[in-house]
Amino acid sequence: AMHPARPDVLFMQKHWDVMRSDDGGGSWREVSGNLPSDFGFPIAVHAHEPETVYVVPIKSDSEHFPPDGKLRVYRSRTGGDEWEPLTKGLPQQDCYVNVLRDAMAVDALDACGVYVGTTGGQVYASADAGDTWAPIVRDLPAVLSVEVQTLP
Repeated sequence: AMHPARPDVLFMQKHWDVMRSDDGGGSWREVSGNLPSDFGFPIAVHAHEPETVYVVPIKSDSEHFPPDGKLRVYRSRTGGDEWEPLTKGLPQQDCYVNVLRDAMAVDALDACGVYVGTTGGQVYASADAGDTWAPIVRDLPAVLSVEVQTLP
């Protein structure tokens, strides 16, 4: 993931780490920090804040669901140095779904919306950069990809 204003700064969520490069991918460093798990798939960068990054950790490569059955999007406002769980409006018990690599997106609106789709067929949206969430659709087949289009 990359912010257009800083094309040399890249973020990557690979299976076992969240990584950051400050030289266009020439070298990488781990920024998984205080995440409950460094395993996961999606990663996105805030539309207006290049140091704000979002990930959705899952338990492990053999257990593709959120740690403790709680769906949490994690946000770092420090380029990956520290992470905070974003939970308000997301299921916090018995949630055994996954968010796949292409199932997270951000929009370019002033408040920067964040969207995640789950393998359980739900799409959750946050209109306030992740502070609060609401389901915008349920009962779909597994959501493999989420794309966002904003109109002028």
